[in-house]
Amino acid sequence: MTSLASPRARLVALSLVLAIVASCGLPRGGPNRNEIFAGSVQRQGDAFVVEVNPRVVAATAVVPALGFSDGFVNAALTSPEVIRPGDILGLTIYENVEDGLLAFGGPGEIQEITVDGSGHIFIPYAGRLRAAGNTPSQLQEIITRNLDEQTPDPQVIVRRVAGDGSTVSVTGAVGGQGIFPIERPTRTLTGMLAAAGGVTVQPEIAQVTVVRGAHSDTIWFQDLYANPQFDIALRGGDRILVEEDTRSFTSLGATGAQARVPFDTQTISAIEAIATVGGLNANLADPTGVFVLRNESEAISQSVLGRSDLIGTQRLIYVLDLTAPTGMFEARDFIIRDGDTVYVTEAPFAQWSRVINALTGTLSTAGSLRGLAE
Repeated sequence: MTSLASPRARLVALSLVLAIVASCGLPRGGPNRNEIFAGSVQRQGDAFVVEVNPRVVAATAVVPALGFSDGFVNAALTSPEVIRPGDILGLTIYENVEDGLLAFGGPGEIQEITVDGSGHIFIPYAGRLRAAGNTPSQLQEIITRNLDEQTPDPQVIVRRVAGDGSTVSVTGAVGGQGIFPIERPTRTLTGMLAAAGGVTVQPEIAQVTVVRGAHSDTIWFQDLYANPQFDIALRGGDRILVEEDTRSFTSLGATGAQARVPFDTQTISAIEAIATVGGLNANLADPTGVFVLRNESEAISQSVLGRSDLIGTQRLIYVLDLTAPTGMFEARDFIIRDGDTVYVTEAPFAQWSRVINALTGTLSTAGSLRGLAE
């Protein structure tokens, strides 16, 4: 009985071992290094596999260019006293006669008068006057000159009332969103942001967009202080939006975490990206198989590959070998971009270890079955 069962158990165990090895069906995190290379265009695949070197690092070092155009930078500071369309004015007119044109026995009051879209106001007996572009004192002289023909020696006082002609809207990640007047302390972008409570996201990844009419430009918040010329003068009707950087990359494979990772600085290198997700998994990772998958533009693809016959966006897989003499330096200098996938393959040892563990478990199971059969 025993002699018959023992060969049968060994045969069952051997069959299971062969089935596992032949099927290669053990779970794993993704393709290995050789499989990725096998899928390259050079081997009739659909992606170019490129080993990173100093030339590739230089060709791919593209960082989003943010800044203000000359139209914003060269705009001069405006006086907060200048009257603009939409402003609301208050007028007091004193006449040197008892039965005046505008009042009897006292000053004539016009509590609120709005500067129309063309920049004009209408004053009884003075007519339709151009207010926009003048300061209150200049408008006072204009009104006085026009009334002087109607009433002797008029005295005019012009004052500003709250209006929307010289205001800016500030929205997004700021301490207090709202509409703010352009006053002497808030004539520039940094002054207006301070009036709105400052930014409420990390300054390193805060972006500020200014919309003026049909034109808009975006700048990094930190650049406002690193480059004073970007602290632009504001205009009535400007819209300011503060947002957090939305760029991200995806980490997969034998790393400390597999996740979609937002950028926490303006630029991030491959070595920083790996560190951000907890580094390489010491029990699994193959340091010679760090890959960055990217859809690359036509111009950069041609520069990287040294070709001129490529048309449109290309799939490129960049290979970093951290064990090479300069591998760590190249990983430090290689820039990760929005939408990249950073994938670290498993080491051959880890794959064999998984197979051995599976075989050991299979043989143990077979041994138990044999013991039952005996």
